Amino acid sequence: MTRRLAQVAQKVGVSEATVSRVLNGKPGVSDSTRQAVLSALDVLGYERPTQLRGERARLVGLVLPELQNPIFPAFAEVVGGALAQQGLTPVLCTQTKGGVSEADYVALLLQQQVSGVVFAGGLYAQAAAPHDHYRQLADRNIPVVLINAAIGELGFPTVSCDDTVAVEQAWRHLASLGHERIGLVLGPEDHMPSRRKLAAARAAAQALGTELDDADVVRAMFSLEGGQAAATRLLERGITGIVCASDPLALGAVRAVRRRGLSVPEDVSVVGYDDSAFMNCTEPPLTTVRQPIEAMGRAAVELLTVQIGGSAVPGEELLFEPELVVRGSTAQAPRAGTAAG
Repeated sequence: MTRRLAQVAQKVGVSEATVSRVLNGKPGVSDSTRQAVLSALDVLGYERPTQLRGERARLVGLVLPELQNPIFPAFAEVVGGALAQQGLTPVLCTQTKGGVSEADYVALLLQQQVSGVVFAGGLYAQAAAPHDHYRQLADRNIPVVLINAAIGELGFPTVSCDDTVAVEQAWRHLASLGHERIGLVLGPEDHMPSRRKLAAARAAAQALGTELDDADVVRAMFSLEGGQAAATRLLERGITGIVCASDPLALGAVRAVRRRGLSVPEDVSVVGYDDSAFMNCTEPPLTTVRQPIEAMGRAAVELLTVQIGGSAVPGEELLFEPELVVRGSTAQAPRAGTAAG
């Protein structure tokens, strides 16, 4: 019991005495704190006291495309914790290949009468993907918040890392190291964050007095294998610096460099995107552009709770500033005659 009190108190950010008052039905606790304690019990897997089981938890769907990329569990941890502090219980919905689709999860969440939904990295970012399930949520006036760039016509409030600034930081970093042949590994053509990154890369190259050749832009699925295949094509063109749209893509690029008998960063420099878990533990540690996950996740929950409370929020996008984290996967460009190719 003591351990349970301590865990719930830590999760909510209140004293163990406050948790005890809630569990024993004692007065002197605000309604919001009481709801937060009950939600924390649900999240931590503890049964509610018998007298409190009739109270239905306020559920919020948290829809993610996968858990293999560490950036999504990181968002889930921040968003889930912030929801629990607001007395809301997150329902994690993770897509699997050949399994339950995003639309299926939305139907399930509507059946459960959820109070709202937070999407991170979903089909809203792909112009060619089906979007009818988002319109169902809008038609039912379900509060929704999207994390990272969406197609224009959905109209939901969105919290995004600034893709333009992220690519500018990465590009300038490689250029400052003397790299003149810089390639780009992106997601699919209809992927909105990738479109933004491409536009930013073209602008960054022009600002440095060069042009980004179409052949120096390779698209891939967001995976280690996708990054390896894309980087292999770039290496055949003599690229010495590679900017990737995710950390798994960047790790795939590092593998591609090694498979060619070259080394990172002596022959080829690689920059990732996200600064997800363990990127400082890779060999070499990965230079990457960090998304401010904590600030973005908490902003998403704040936008959602305002809507749940009955107030309107602006439909425009909130842009958060990324940060270039320089580690061991980037270095001075190899001298002429020693470049990859």
